[in-house]
Amino acid sequence: MIKPIFLYGNTVLRKPALDIDKNYPDLQQLIADMYETMDNADGVGLAAPQIGLPIRVFVVDASGFADDYADAKDFRRVFINPQILEESGKEWFFNEGCLSVPTLHEDVARKETIRIRYCDENFVERTDTFSGICARIILHEYDHLQGKMFVDRLNVLKKRLIKGKLQNIEKGKVAAKYKVRVRV
Repeated sequence: MIKPIFLYGNTVLRKPALDIDKNYPDLQQLIADMYETMDNADGVGLAAPQIGLPIRVFVVDASGFADDYADAKDFRRVFINPQILEESGKEWFFNEGCLSVPTLHEDVARKETIRIRYCDENFVERTDTFSGICARIILHEYDHLQGKMFVDRLNVLKKRLIKGKLQNIEKGKVAAKYKVRVRV
């Protein structure tokens, strides 16, 4: 089922999310709903807080970047209770967007490689290393679980320049091509 995506300004997007256990109610249905919601919105990632759930779960699908980034081919994963263990390599800029901040895209610097511990959709614990675009998408979604958004990573001047756009998004004055939920 496609869920509405909570827009910038909703308090659930600013609270650190909580770990869940393997008995979380209807977890497999939640994961399916998150994928369906993300796919419907043409997203590459979606964190549970973006659909109003303050839990540590996100899904990613980097395959849309496969033409430019070989590691993105068939990269579709679930991350439950993730913990970033290490970030390494040079910082690189990439023009990021966010389903909770529609129409706004800005250059964001992130490290090129991460090591992360998480549970997959079957609650099997894994520790993996990712680089490039996959690491970037994971870091973006991980930020949501920490109560952060990509706009928090912008410098002060850039934040001032986009302040009006963010205020409009917060009020629901934005043309999203998917179901959204304005500030609650």
